[in-house]
Amino acid sequence: MTAHRPVRPSWICAGCGLSWPCETRRRELLAEYAGARVSLSVYLATCLLDAMADLPQDRCGDVYWRFMGWWR
Repeated sequence: MTAHRPVRPSWICAGCGLSWPCETRRRELLAEYAGARVSLSVYLATCLLDAMADLPQDRCGDVYWRFMGWWR
């Protein structure tokens, strides 16, 4: 299991302290979900919804790009 998991409600990476998903976790996710882009999309969309509830002060568009925009 990865050390780069989100710490809620801040959505900071437990492994490196950066915003989650950090660069390391992004690489891991792409490898884990290789050939399963729909599954990756569902997983990240679920995280996005949780993050939007936890981070009401953040702009929705910024949160969207943080979770969904990087892998397309």
